[in-house]
Amino acid sequence: DVEQSLGVQYLPREALLTKSDYVVLTVPLTAQTRHLIGRTELAAMKPTAILVNVARGPVVDTDALTEALQLRTIFGAALAVTDPEPLPRDHPLLKLDNVIIAPHLGSATVETRQRMAQVSIENLLAGLAGKALAFRVG
Repeated sequence: DVEQSLGVQYLPREALLTKSDYVVLTVPLTAQTRHLIGRTELAAMKPTAILVNVARGPVVDTDALTEALQLRTIFGAALAVTDPEPLPRDHPLLKLDNVIIAPHLGSATVETRQRMAQVSIENLLAGLAGKALAFRVG
């Protein structure tokens, strides 16, 4: 079986939260993932666990996370995104010593930014010519 050949074991989310040292969120923001991690999930995590959110800010209930970090329910958090974003300068998360907040810079390479500019130009030219946009959102 695949699990055995890879040396892994599939666990439902609830069990995974109780056993994981790191919980890394990489999901899209949808109605189903909004506040995917809240008070219940944080309480289920190990007191030595670290939550890493590189997905979208609202995937985590910010109030619940702030409380869990203040009470040391979990060991720490590393956030590339927050809700709201950016956090107000006086937000309690910014005062904690067990959280790292860094800008969401996944696309900040020269190559990616050049390609993004090229896509914008291609869409602009297509739109002006009355053609279908190659890179349409929504």
